[in-house]
Amino acid sequence: MSNTYELKAEAREQVGKGSARAVRRNGKVPAVIYGDKQPPLAITLPYKEIFYKIHGGGFLTTVATIAVDGKKIQVLPKDYQLDPVKDFPMHVDFLRVGKDTQVTVNVPVHFINEEKSPGIKRGGTLNVVRHEVEFHCPANAIPDFITVDLDGADIGDSIHISAVKLPAGIKAVISDRDFTIATIAGTAAAKQEAEGATDAAAPAAAEEK
Repeated sequence: MSNTYELKAEAREQVGKGSARAVRRNGKVPAVIYGDKQPPLAITLPYKEIFYKIHGGGFLTTVATIAVDGKKIQVLPKDYQLDPVKDFPMHVDFLRVGKDTQVTVNVPVHFINEEKSPGIKRGGTLNVVRHEVEFHCPANAIPDFITVDLDGADIGDSIHISAVKLPAGIKAVISDRDFTIATIAGTAAAKQEAEGATDAAAPAAAEEK
């Protein structure tokens, strides 16, 4: 799980498009904290801090603390809007979280041991089907990423979610099938080489019997 961080905010009484525009003109970002069976809380946040948090990676999978009106509220960013032209933050939604809060998040997929994949060694390529996987998990135990081990993966192999060791309490949202995360695709030459190796191994195996 990514390291948590704290943001200092100010409560805002007025809401709506006009109020939001005024907040942005003052160099701040309008935001809302909701959830946990409490009324929504409208706040403003420093523009620079939010900009770097959003563009620094892991923003939607990192629990933060927002300090406002003498209180500290644990939250998880759930959504944000960026200006379509200038790419600066326009608005952020936060979800209140507690020790028992369950959330649904997209977690990045990392691949290791590409150098130990026979298929990649022979010229095959890693075809990533899912760069992220959606999981149900505790808000205070969101993994930074899941790891797919390519050791032994050959041309034509598919790596499914069942092959990934997941942290305790983490469950894939798609639960009705063993979905594919990646495959090892090969060139025609590499495929012919693999088929030739298989054909050559078959008679030897028969002789041993």
